[in-house]
Amino acid sequence: MKNVVIYTDGACSGNPGPGGWGAVLFYGAVNKEVSGFAPDTTNQRMELTAALRALALLKEPCRVELHSDSAYLINAFNQGWLDRWQRNGWRTARKEPVENQDLWRELLALTKTHEVSWRKVKGHADNPWNNRCDELARAAVRAGVS
Repeated sequence: MKNVVIYTDGACSGNPGPGGWGAVLFYGAVNKEVSGFAPDTTNQRMELTAALRALALLKEPCRVELHSDSAYLINAFNQGWLDRWQRNGWRTARKEPVENQDLWRELLALTKTHEVSWRKVKGHADNPWNNRCDELARAAVRAGVS
């Protein structure tokens, strides 16, 4: 399997409001930047979308180290939230429907293809790749183009 490193971030102007996402993918000496826009969304949806779109770009099964400043995204995988939500019929501990089920389901499908390690990074700190993803996401919001 190829080893790929991915950094992702999402942004929203208002919550909900116009949003953007950005990702940087690394494979060996090659890197690729991608981003996108949604006219009416939430920050959490943009965080998930960044990871989803980046993973979807991989053309074959890969070993992925995915970095995000989203505790929502990272903890869902690393702390077993997704397993519990699925066992509970996509309900939270409060018996409420899990938000963003559509994106969670797509992410779960991609994790069946790829071996993903989920890594939390501190947002808006000294990580240049997390900062670059934030720039890409905010630029997508400003450009307002899908």
